[in-house]
Amino acid sequence: MSRKYKFLNKEGLYFVSFAVVNWIDVFTRLEYNEVIVDSLNYCKNNLGMDIYCWCIMPSHIHMIFAAKDNNPEVILGRFKEYTSKQLVKSITENIQESRKEWMLWMFKRAGAKSSNVKTYQFWQHHNKPIQLWSANVIEQKADYIHNNPVEAGFVTEASYWKYSSAIDYADGKGLVDIEYL
Repeated sequence: MSRKYKFLNKEGLYFVSFAVVNWIDVFTRLEYNEVIVDSLNYCKNNLGMDIYCWCIMPSHIHMIFAAKDNNPEVILGRFKEYTSKQLVKSITENIQESRKEWMLWMFKRAGAKSSNVKTYQFWQHHNKPIQLWSANVIEQKADYIHNNPVEAGFVTEASYWKYSSAIDYADGKGLVDIEYL
C-alpha cells in the first residue's frame, strides 16, 4: 500500500472511502443501511470516533472522522470488521433478499483470494485515508460527501438523502450524532 494511503498523523482529521468488494450494491435495502448507522453511533459513543460527515451510497461509504484516542486505523478496522460480519449475517438471514446466493458467493470468492479473511470478505481492504489539513480541503471533501447522492441522481438536494449527514448541516437532525466542522 502506498504511503499516501496510511494514517500517518494519528491525531488528524481524515476523509475515508471504502467499498463493498466488487462494488456490489448492498446498501439498497434499509436493514443493511441500519447496520451501518447503528455501528457508526456505537463507534461514536463507545470507541471515541468523532464523525463529522458521512454518507452511505449503494456500494460504498464516505466519511470524515477523527479518533479521540489517536487510533483511527484501529477504530476504522473494528468498524469494518464488525459491520462485515453483521451485514453478511443480515444478508444470510434475509428471506426477501433475491440476490442472497449471488452476493454470498461473491463475498466467499473474494475471501478465498485474501490471505487474512477466513470465509467472507465484505469490504475491500483499502480505505484510502486522506488527512485533511486546511479549511478549503475540509470543505471540498464535505461537499463531495454530501453531494455524492445528488451527483448520482438519487436526490435533487443533498439534505434529502436519508443516509447522510447532509441533513445535519441543513439545520435538521440526521441518524448519526455528528461533530460539526
